[in-house]
Amino acid sequence: MTAQGFTTCLWFDGRAEEAARYYVSVFPDSRIGRVTRFNEAGPGTPGSVLTVDFVANGQKFVALNGGPEFTFNESVSFQIHCADQEEVDHYWARLTEDGGEPGPCGWLRDKYGVSWQVVPDRLLEMLSDPDTEKAVRVTRAMHAMSKFDIAALEKAYAGE
Repeated sequence: MTAQGFTTCLWFDGRAEEAARYYVSVFPDSRIGRVTRFNEAGPGTPGSVLTVDFVANGQKFVALNGGPEFTFNESVSFQIHCADQEEVDHYWARLTEDGGEPGPCGWLRDKYGVSWQVVPDRLLEMLSDPDTEKAVRVTRAMHAMSKFDIAALEKAYAGE
């Protein structure tokens, strides 16, 4: 394996460039890279976008216009680790806008059907507490939420 590591390929039906530009607008440390186009050999229309390389939050992706054969589902999701409620709110709002759908326990689907988990780092700390009563209270509170509310999770953790 080369030193380049992994690149995640996301399959779209004609919206690869649109999606790549959207993700670059949502996350810091992001940029569009190489764009490749279909040529006379097909199978797409010559000159239309085949792939778009992009970086989102420092992670490498390629958006592929592969056609309608495959769609996204929740069996693969991306976790966004958030430092505070402001970050949770930001990513939740951006990724549910324009047709995105909130889900349970910090999960959502964006307008392209990609699944995301918007997770405050503090939640992971509370869930891993060796005091199982605290962890159970936080788990119960978490299961009742869609977008995570760190203050409410902290209250559950404290037994309030």
